[in-house]
Amino acid sequence: MDSLKKLITDDMKAAMKSGEKSRLGVIRMILAAIKQVEVDERIELSDDRILVVLDKMLKQRRESIKQFRDANRNDLAEIEEAEVIVIQDYLPQQLSEAEIDVLVAKAIAETGATSIKDMGAVMALLKPQMQGRADMAVVSVRIKAGFAA
Repeated sequence: MDSLKKLITDDMKAAMKSGEKSRLGVIRMILAAIKQVEVDERIELSDDRILVVLDKMLKQRRESIKQFRDANRNDLAEIEEAEVIVIQDYLPQQLSEAEIDVLVAKAIAETGATSIKDMGAVMALLKPQMQGRADMAVVSVRIKAGFAA
């Protein structure tokens, strides 16, 4: 069973042995977030659900980075950026802008969406395909641009 959770746990052990304290801290934070959902919902998370947890963590870090930069706290922003790098290690390969555009156009065509009012249906179709592979805020902007075109 080579699950994502096992990989993260193995990486935690490797970070402990090699003395990578900052990486170890982020990995422990990831495992704690996974464990929290498992305890709250009394289930064992699948790899897909773990990707949702990681994606949420990534989104939180991106928002924090923006706020820290706006407040001129680059020291704190750099810590968050280092965490983003570790979290991204466990996510699938990110989609390119061209790949996002193709998937958005296909989803708009598939749902028959004609205006911004149909955006929810388009997002519902795209989210499972793009989970952990694209920043959904960027995807949202792309969908709006697709309606404007």
